[in-house]
Amino acid sequence: MVDGYNKTAAEEDRIIEAAFKDVLNGYLASNHRKKVEMIERAFRFAKAAHAGVRRRSGEPYILHPIAVAKIASQEIGLGSTSICAALLHDVVEDTDYTTEDIRLQFGDKIAQLVEGLTKISGGIFGDKASLQAENYRKLLLTMSEDIRVVLIKMADRLHNMRTLGSMTPAKQYKIAGETLYIYAPLAHRLGLFAIKTELEDLAFKYEHPKAWEDITEKIRESEARRAEIYSDFSAPIKEKLDQMGLEYEAKARLKSCYSIWKKMEAKNISFDEVYDLYAMRIVFDCDDVAKEKNICWNIYSAITDLYRVHPERTRDWISVPKANGYQALHLTVMGPDGNWIEVQIRSRRMDEIAEKGFAAHWKYKIGEGEEESELTTWLRTIKDILDNPEPSAIDFLDTLQLNLFAAEIVVFTPTGELVTLPAGSTVLDFAFNLHTELGLHCIAGKVNHKLVPLSHVLSSGDQVEVITSKTQEPQEQWVTFLKTARAKTRLRQALRRARQPIIQEGRRILVEFMEENGILLDNGVYTKLMGHFDAASRDDLAYKIGVGDIVLGDATANALRGNAEGGERRLLSKFLKATKNVLTLNTGKKTENIEPVIDESNGKPKINTKEPYTLRYDDHGANFTIADCCQPIPGDDVLGFVDDSGSVVIHALNCPRALVLKAGYGSRIVSTRWALTSAKFLAHIKVEGIDRPGILQEISGMIALQLGIDLRKLEIEAINEVFTCDLWVRVEDVSIVNDMCHTLTHVKGVEKATRI
Repeated sequence: MVDGYNKTAAEEDRIIEAAFKDVLNGYLASNHRKKVEMIERAFRFAKAAHAGVRRRSGEPYILHPIAVAKIASQEIGLGSTSICAALLHDVVEDTDYTTEDIRLQFGDKIAQLVEGLTKISGGIFGDKASLQAENYRKLLLTMSEDIRVVLIKMADRLHNMRTLGSMTPAKQYKIAGETLYIYAPLAHRLGLFAIKTELEDLAFKYEHPKAWEDITEKIRESEARRAEIYSDFSAPIKEKLDQMGLEYEAKARLKSCYSIWKKMEAKNISFDEVYDLYAMRIVFDCDDVAKEKNICWNIYSAITDLYRVHPERTRDWISVPKANGYQALHLTVMGPDGNWIEVQIRSRRMDEIAEKGFAAHWKYKIGEGEEESELTTWLRTIKDILDNPEPSAIDFLDTLQLNLFAAEIVVFTPTGELVTLPAGSTVLDFAFNLHTELGLHCIAGKVNHKLVPLSHVLSSGDQVEVITSKTQEPQEQWVTFLKTARAKTRLRQALRRARQPIIQEGRRILVEFMEENGILLDNGVYTKLMGHFDAASRDDLAYKIGVGDIVLGDATANALRGNAEGGERRLLSKFLKATKNVLTLNTGKKTENIEPVIDESNGKPKINTKEPYTLRYDDHGANFTIADCCQPIPGDDVLGFVDDSGSVVIHALNCPRALVLKAGYGSRIVSTRWALTSAKFLAHIKVEGIDRPGILQEISGMIALQLGIDLRKLEIEAINEVFTCDLWVRVEDVSIVNDMCHTLTHVKGVEKATRI
C-alpha cells in the first residue's frame, strides 16, 4: 500500500490493460489510418520499461503515459504516430533506454518526438542557468520542426495538472505557476481553447484553493437562476433558427472559474457584480464551407431582430480569423434581465477548430491554407526568440510569454496586404515585421497617410507605410517601445554587432587587469563585478569597461582579493551587499538575485523547499523579506523564493514577478504559512466616491479613532463631484484591512474601498 493506494498485481494489470483498451477504442473510432500494431508495440515496450515504477500517488507509472496518449488522441485529435510518442514520452528520461533504442524500434519520426519531449540537463544561459527555461527552449525548438511535439506536451501537462493533488505544496506552486505562465498561453496560441481553460482553472484551484472553492460554490448556488434566465433568452432564438430550417446545437457556455476570478480581481468587484457569467453558443451543421459565412450572418440578423445589439461589441472572426485559426461571429445583445449577453455563432467545422486548435486543421485541410501559413509565420517568430535567447533566463521567459499571450491587431500595407501583430505594436515593430533592413533604417511612418514617429502605437485597421533613410542607425533606446520578439531580436543582433569590437576590447582590458593583480577570473569574480558595477551580463560588463564607464583600479583589486583595509574594507562590505541581494536585468527592473549559487558561508540554515516554511517576526526581526513589487501582509496567499543569500523573499501568489519566478526557478520556490505576530505591515487602500464637505475628516477620523488603525499617509484628489483617496495604514494582518474597507463603505458618499 502506497499513500492509500492498495491493489494486487493482478488488479493493477487489469486496470492498465483496460486503460490502454480505452485509448485503442477511441483511436479506432477516429478518422485516422488504423496502425494498431505499432500502437500495441509502443504500449508493450513502455509497459515493460516502466515496470515496477510508481507515481507519487502510488499507482503504476505506465498509467500516466496511457492517460497522455488518450488526451492526445481523443481530446486533441492526434493520430498513431503521436499516440506512440505519448506512450513512450518518458522512457528515455526515466529508464535506461536511449533515443537510439526508440529509433531502432519505432523509426525516426517517433524518436524525434520522444527526444523533443525529453527534459535536458545542459544550459544555454551559462552562469544564469535555469533548467526550466532550458526545457521550454528545447521543447519549442522541436515544435518548430514538428508541431505535434508541443501538442503531446500539452496532453502531458494536462494530465499532470489533473493529478497535481498528490504533489507537495511547493511542487504544486511550481507546476501551477509555469502552467499559467507558459503552457496556458501556448495552448491559447495554438487554439486549444478547452485545454487552455482547464489548465487555467486547475492552476487557479491549487494556487488559490479558498477563492476557487468560493467561486465554485457561488456558481452552484446561482445555477437555477442562470438556467431560468438562459431559457427565457434562448427560447425565441431557437424558434427563429428552427424556422430557418437549420440543424444546430445551442447551449450556454459558462465563464471559467479562473476568468471570473480574474475579472473580480481586475475590477475589484464581487461575484454578484460579474454579469457576463455565460455566453450562448450556436453551432450549426453545414457541409459546404462556402456557405458558412452567409449562414452566420443570417443567424446574426435573426438575433438582432429579437434583441438590442451592443454596437461596439460585434467581432467578425470569419472574414479575418485569429492567428491561431479561430473563426466565429460574436455579438453582444441585451438580455431579458437587462444585462448584456454574448452570443457566439460557429459552424461545426469552426467549433472543432476552436476546441482542438491547429490539430483540427489537418482533418479539414485540402492544401496549404491561410491558417497553416499563419502557423508557419508564428513558428518562425518563436524560432527567432529561440535562436537568439535573451541574456538571462528571466528575460527570455518574459519575451517568450509576451509573444505567446499577446492579443492581436490587424493592419495593412499601402498595397492592402494584411499583417497580424501583437496588440500594442508600434510602427517600428511593423517595419521589422516586413524586413529587418526596413526596421534598422526606419526613421518614421505614415499611418492612414499621417506622419507619425517610430514609437506610434498601431490600432486594428490602420494602413501603415514605412519611411527609411540610409543614414539611420539602430538605437539602443528603441527596445523600450518595441513589442514583438522579432523586432527586439533583430535590433539586439544589430546592436551586438556594433558593440562587438568594444566588448572584445573590454574583455582584453579585464583579463590583463586580473593577470596583473594575480586574480583568477572565475564565475564568482564575474558575479561580484557584475553586481558591483550594475552590469546585466558579462558582455555588458565588458562593454562598460571598453567605453570607459568602468575604470578598474586598486580598490577593485583589493576588494576582490578580500584584503582591503579601512575605507577599502567598507567598500568591500558595500560591494558584497550589492552583489548579494539584487541583479539588474536588461529591462531595468530589479528582482531577487537569480543566479544559481547559494551562499552557504553566511551561517544561515539551508531552506528545505520540500517543507512548508513558517514566516515569523519576533524581537530578533523577521525570518523573511517582503518583496517590494507586491508588498504582501500576513493573511495574504503568499509563496517564498530562496535568494542567493539563503533568505526567503515573500511574494503574493498573484504577483506577476512571482509568476515568472515559479516558471523559471521552481526549485527555489517554498510554500509558506504565517505565524501569529504583533508586528505591523504597510497596506495601501484606495477609496472612491462622491465628494462632499467634511468627507476626508470623517474617513481619517474613522480609521484613526473608531478603528484604532495607524494611518501613515493620505492623498486625496477630487475632480468635479468624484473623489479618489489613497491611504497607507500599518496593520497586523489582512483581516484588519478587509474589515476597514467594509466599514469605510458605510461612510456617506463612499462607493468603494479596496486594497491595492
